[in-house]
Amino acid sequence: MRVGFVGLGTMGGAMAANVARAGHAVTAWNRTPGRATDLGALGVVIAGDPAAVAATSDVVVTIVSDTPDVEAVLFGERGVHAGALPGTLVIDMSTIAPSATRTFAARLGAQGVAMLDAPVSGGSEGAQKGTLTIFVGGETADLERARPVLAAMGTTITHVGPIGSGQAVKAVNQVILAGAYLGVAEGIVLALKAGLDVEQVVTALSGGAAQSWVLANRSGRMIANDYPLGFKVALHRKDLGIALQLARETGSALPIAALCEQLEAGLIGRGHADDDISAVARAIRELSGLEG
Repeated sequence: MRVGFVGLGTMGGAMAANVARAGHAVTAWNRTPGRATDLGALGVVIAGDPAAVAATSDVVVTIVSDTPDVEAVLFGERGVHAGALPGTLVIDMSTIAPSATRTFAARLGAQGVAMLDAPVSGGSEGAQKGTLTIFVGGETADLERARPVLAAMGTTITHVGPIGSGQAVKAVNQVILAGAYLGVAEGIVLALKAGLDVEQVVTALSGGAAQSWVLANRSGRMIANDYPLGFKVALHRKDLGIALQLARETGSALPIAALCEQLEAGLIGRGHADDDISAVARAIRELSGLEG
């Protein structure tokens, strides 16, 4: 299948590489030139703009930072819409507002272009290994057409409803992650302040009900107070903004998500926007009188 990629950042570059390794012909574009330079060795062709990507693709994957960025690459001058032929399928794998997704799908549909929203969970590790969890909104027939491409990027692909539903599920995912990260961060700080062997504590907890992906994979960063890039604080804060907007629209109360969003805003203000999300532990450390 001819697959286009618009966006070759931390996630998109790795995802495009896996699609190419699966045998698909990949054409790609990135707003900032020079990203994912290793893709050339996999036969990926770099195009001059999103329209050129769409013109040579049956399926176009977009994965950029935020709602305005998706609108720009889809509908801006030389955007995907300018090159896509009727019958093209767009799969937006960014994390954006569900309401915007529905609007974009309607605009593309007016020119005979179908759309799925398929945001992901699993972070940069999952993108590199091809083990992402993918939440898909849209028509069943479009998902079946996209499945060979999605299967090259993820191991769990779930059709969660009509267009926009994938983004709503991703919002739920990010809300739950906020609680998980804050819970582990508070536990680690409490163990430190209590003078415990924290690594031993993590091992002990891993055999009980407190076990989680965050405890297993991010507690070490919290103990060391070192947060190399995995999933940026700035991006999670953006995602929580989407979730909190959805909460306002639906009349839902999200006190933990709201607290996490505020802690992340403080981290960003102190220069930690590009730290991994586990850096929320830095904020808990500071509030507890430990060295930031």
